[in-house]
Amino acid sequence: MRIDRIELFHVAMPLIYPWKTAYGEDAAIHSVLCRMTSGSVDAWGEAAPFAAPCYSPEWAAGIFGVNRDWLGPALLGQDVTSGDDLQERLAVYKGNPFAKAVLDTAWWALESKLQNRPLHELLGATRTCVPVGADFGIMDSLDDLVAAIGPAVEQNFPRVKLKFRPGWDVPMLEAVRREFPDHTFHIDCNSGYRLSDVELFERVDDFHLAMIEQPLQHTDLLDHAELARRIRTPVCLDESLVTPRQAEQAIALGGIGYFNIKPGRVGGLTNAVKIHDIAAAAGIPCWVGGMLESSAGAAFCTALAMLDNFTYPADIFPSSRFYVEDLATPPLELVAGEGGVPSVAAPLELPVPVESRLDKMCLQRAVVTK
Repeated sequence: MRIDRIELFHVAMPLIYPWKTAYGEDAAIHSVLCRMTSGSVDAWGEAAPFAAPCYSPEWAAGIFGVNRDWLGPALLGQDVTSGDDLQERLAVYKGNPFAKAVLDTAWWALESKLQNRPLHELLGATRTCVPVGADFGIMDSLDDLVAAIGPAVEQNFPRVKLKFRPGWDVPMLEAVRREFPDHTFHIDCNSGYRLSDVELFERVDDFHLAMIEQPLQHTDLLDHAELARRIRTPVCLDESLVTPRQAEQAIALGGIGYFNIKPGRVGGLTNAVKIHDIAAAAGIPCWVGGMLESSAGAAFCTALAMLDNFTYPADIFPSSRFYVEDLATPPLELVAGEGGVPSVAAPLELPVPVESRLDKMCLQRAVVTK
């Protein structure tokens, strides 16, 4: 397809409850959306790296500028024939996966629209419904956390993820396990620890978790492999897994139990599918993560999650979990899957931003020019 027009929007989407992690707190999710046009047809892409470069080296205002000044002009007026072609055209620009994901997801959305085929089918998926888990960030008290987890367990969420950081660690797990001794939990450390903290993770082994997600530094593969050899709980890579090549290196090092794949973090759907396939060939199970995107961006996570090797319940949330009013419509809603397990269905049509909400939440916008 020929890329005739690219519009960019940097937005701040207010959260119902601040999202607290090992690296900080966000009261609003900063995201960048792209409306990409080919001929008379347009479609939307999105990536949400947050307001500050704390989850990764990228941030929303930064990827807005990179797309406006460099990546967008590299695609404008070009005949982009595939996701691989798009990635190759942007390869001269080092890194910047969230920035590239804005354009990559928009290309896939546009291709889905032009072919009149559901996105999950274009990606190679055959499933149409997958289970999801429940997530809880750091709260004001352990009592608040336990009270919040209760309804998720009652609603039959198959697993619960807990944020984990210094000061909100082993005592938090003790409180949760006292109340819910048999439910499936895992923890997400968001790069908050070092290999020297191995004794802490040996204590975590006693809580019989499904996995420990991203315990060590965001660029570290070697120490994660070493930690995995020294503890019983499986280690999952998140922030450290950015490119297909890094997936291959992690597999070669050995020890890693799971991959979390987020389209934004890995440069878009093109690379997400590649990493999924690499992991499947190596026998490493995967699961899909999200970045609290609007329903427009969450739809990419949902379509991706339909691929066969995404076997652990996904981090995909209903719009009402975080937002009073989603930026896009229709909002993302959960469905009852097999056995009544909370699930998401493959999107047959992709959500689009509501113009009035986009205007209200938009911090800056631009039309890309050569």
